[in-house]
Amino acid sequence: MTITKRNATPKQISFYVSVLVTILLVTLFTIANYFVFKAVNFWLVGGSALVIFLLTYFAFNIALESFIYRRIKLIYKSIHQLKIKNQKDDLKNRIKDSEDIISDVNNDVLEWAQDKKEEIDELKQLEEYRKEYIGNLSHELKTPIFNIQGYITTLIDGGAEDQEMRDKYLQNAERNVERMISLVEDLDTIHKLESGRMNLEMEKFDVVKLGKEVLDLMEMKAQQRKIQLAFKEEYSKPFWVYADKHGIKQVFTNLVVNSIVYGNEGGTTKISYYDMDENILVEVADDGPGIDEKHLSRLFERFYRVDKSRSRHQGGTGLGLSIVKHILESHQQSISVRSTVGRGSTFSFTLRKFKA
Repeated sequence: MTITKRNATPKQISFYVSVLVTILLVTLFTIANYFVFKAVNFWLVGGSALVIFLLTYFAFNIALESFIYRRIKLIYKSIHQLKIKNQKDDLKNRIKDSEDIISDVNNDVLEWAQDKKEEIDELKQLEEYRKEYIGNLSHELKTPIFNIQGYITTLIDGGAEDQEMRDKYLQNAERNVERMISLVEDLDTIHKLESGRMNLEMEKFDVVKLGKEVLDLMEMKAQQRKIQLAFKEEYSKPFWVYADKHGIKQVFTNLVVNSIVYGNEGGTTKISYYDMDENILVEVADDGPGIDEKHLSRLFERFYRVDKSRSRHQGGTGLGLSIVKHILESHQQSISVRSTVGRGSTFSFTLRKFKA
């Protein structure tokens, strides 16, 4: 923030005040001298003016420095130290050399206030995110826990005597336990990625081959919804990248599973690769219902769901895309999404190309 209008310095203020006081006193002295002696001694008037000016200037300057500017400098010092924190800065020399301490304080106060406002806004957003996160986590855990409790209570109350009911309820309870385990494992994965505790095993591998492995693994799941998995084109040569193979496999898996779960039945999911000089661009595209633009900015947040009822019915933890984002960020890479309602979605991410 720049202040174009500069305030007067202590010396300038003292000069202006001294000139005004001198003019006033000399005028009064001249009038009094004229009425008493019926004449004006210009040498006496000039000398008096000089003495009055000097006395007024030095007296006012000392008073201004002592009672006002010294306190302003203290305020400036406090604010400046809050601003720079860990930065090295010769504050004493800066204050000493400042010709316009009021403007400097004004600038720093305005900048400091703006910084604090931005910090407060950010803290408010984080607080809202924390509340939403805790609420979502509570809901995700509460649902399977209540389901398990219901199954167990029914069996205890006599349902265990019916073998068919017992087997059905035990299987349902097991599915809910598996859902909770998946949720805890995903949360642990995100925590390790965020805290830097997950060590990446960087290696050279063919990302085209890895994509084919994932498509083969997901083939049976895709057939259940009659979705075709394929590459956008025939890739006759490998695309070598340098990354953590296990982590990137999880990225592929999560994106392909999402395209199967949320895509249109009988649709298509395609993977494509592009050589981007330093990086390889990978895209996973589907021709599903697409995602409304208002959801795109929050897609990679934990537990964020576009269609909450459908997502939970499919059994996902709501953490898949968040894990994808964290894995790629741990590689110093990024992921983006573009989508059109009714036409499908495309998730794009980059990987560092391997160079021998």
